[in-house]
Amino acid sequence: MIPSAAFMCLAQTSFTAERLDPSLGILYPWLSVSTLLTLVWPFVLLKRGTHPEPVFWTCLAVVLVFPYDPLLMLMALSSLVARRSAVSRTIRATAAATPVAVWSQVRDALRPAGTSLWHVVFAERPDGDTTVTAGTKMMAGEPAIVLTAAMTGLIGVVVAVLVGLHIRSRARLTQADAQTQAARHHVQHLQNDLDDQKLADAIAAEAHDTLAHSLSLIALNASALQAEANRLAEASGSDVRIGPGAASVAAKADEIRRQAAGALDEAHAIIDMLRHPQQAWEQLAPTDDTSLTRDSLDALIADARQAGAQINTWIDIRQLGDLDESVGKVAYRAIQESLTNALRHASGMPISLEVTVNPRIGVHVHASNPVAATPTQTTTAHTVSGNAGSDRSATREPRIGSGLSGLAARVRSARGSCRYGVDGRGAFHVDVTLPWAAASSDPRVSGGPLA
Repeated sequence: MIPSAAFMCLAQTSFTAERLDPSLGILYPWLSVSTLLTLVWPFVLLKRGTHPEPVFWTCLAVVLVFPYDPLLMLMALSSLVARRSAVSRTIRATAAATPVAVWSQVRDALRPAGTSLWHVVFAERPDGDTTVTAGTKMMAGEPAIVLTAAMTGLIGVVVAVLVGLHIRSRARLTQADAQTQAARHHVQHLQNDLDDQKLADAIAAEAHDTLAHSLSLIALNASALQAEANRLAEASGSDVRIGPGAASVAAKADEIRRQAAGALDEAHAIIDMLRHPQQAWEQLAPTDDTSLTRDSLDALIADARQAGAQINTWIDIRQLGDLDESVGKVAYRAIQESLTNALRHASGMPISLEVTVNPRIGVHVHASNPVAATPTQTTTAHTVSGNAGSDRSATREPRIGSGLSGLAARVRSARGSCRYGVDGRGAFHVDVTLPWAAASSDPRVSGGPLA
């Protein structure tokens, strides 16, 4: 567009300056400046995308003042019509461009034969003669030449407006196609969400019919076992061989009943999450029971010891209140899963637990325990309650070994590292490292090492 506009403006200016006498005064420097500016004004079209209306009015003034061809103005008119859809603005621009385009063409046609581009078009020249003078014979009279020039200006305006309308229609069609595609994608996402919700409802119904029922039976049988053990202890009387044993069985039965009741509550909570996903994110948010705090850590270790674990700990936590809760929740899950894995697959084996938290190294959790001596121990289920946390069900895997892989995925999502496996001495290790992330709330300053 820029080279074409520059060429046409330069062509008309060149014909206008043909045989021009330098003694004509101001006309000569005016034409010299016009010739130089033919290489400048077309670059105004570069701004037609963001400022189409100022560009159009600038080009209109340039064509009106300087002896230029109206192509520059017509290009700006097309851009204005294409980018501004207001009817009043289109009519106003077209009404202003029409007389200027006609005048630009007629102005050239009214000049003498040697200085007019239109006279070159209508001149009868012998073969090989390229000069046009005042005595050159024309194929048409002056009125016909002027009328043709005026019609050319009108046709140019019509073509410019039609081109602008075509560009506008094509842009609207492209936009409509994009909106249609976006609407289709949105509908597809809604359909996928609906299908996912139907699946979640089906899983929730199945879990309610099976898992909740099984946990209820466990709690019921534990209550019956506790009642039978109490009855046996009362019936044994002074028999020291039976009395203490029956009391111990009653205590274990009460613990099983309590844990089964807690697991049943958690199962119902997860079922509610499946049925109401819009509330699930709020329930999954870190809390004091599911994020790494002194109280939650103490309760987690106490519950594991109550379940029969022999735990040796080294805990060094500093500035724990400055740690982001989301990172603290992953760290809590790492400790919980490590203890649960040891209780489940290596029951009775001593457990070593090291927890280090500070801004310099971040969060480091390391747990180790000897591998169980017999394969049958891997099928024994042990549960760490986690002090009544609402999201503790993450440690109850449907398959052996899925808990650690899930933990590794959660640690990776927090930009940390998780390694686990058996070393050459037959000890199983879980090592988790998480980067430090500052909390958004006011910090609660923690003390020094806790042994």
